[in-house]
Amino acid sequence: MKILVLNGPNINFLGIREKGIYGIEDYNFLVTTLAEKAKNEDHELEVYQSNYEGGLIDKIQEAYHNGTEGIIINPGAFTHYSYALRDALGSVEIPKIEVHISNVHKREEFRHLSVTAPVCTGQVVGLGLKGYALAMDFLTGR
Repeated sequence: MKILVLNGPNINFLGIREKGIYGIEDYNFLVTTLAEKAKNEDHELEVYQSNYEGGLIDKIQEAYHNGTEGIIINPGAFTHYSYALRDALGSVEIPKIEVHISNVHKREEFRHLSVTAPVCTGQVVGLGLKGYALAMDFLTGR
């Protein structure tokens, strides 16, 4: 299976920012862990991170054209207000799982609303970096 993992703003700062919320493992640990899992399960994986909305939208549109079969997305702060990202996700008929490392429902009220979740197949919240692996398992039928 061909899977695209998209990470939004500040996810590249894992292990640096708010360790009490996001943990001590860095972004490279996340990417390496997912790459190993995909390789062991014989999946093709692309991981992309951008602090720019347009970069994420471009990748979603590329996914439509390049045979991507599943998307795992952590939109970061774009979760709460990016209608452009929502529209891009909604425009592709590819299974999509939204992932959040922290339990956004236990945090500030503005984090409780996701404008992107309604156009995703499902959502994994508050399970740390393991949420990405669980999203991959769902997409691949494991």
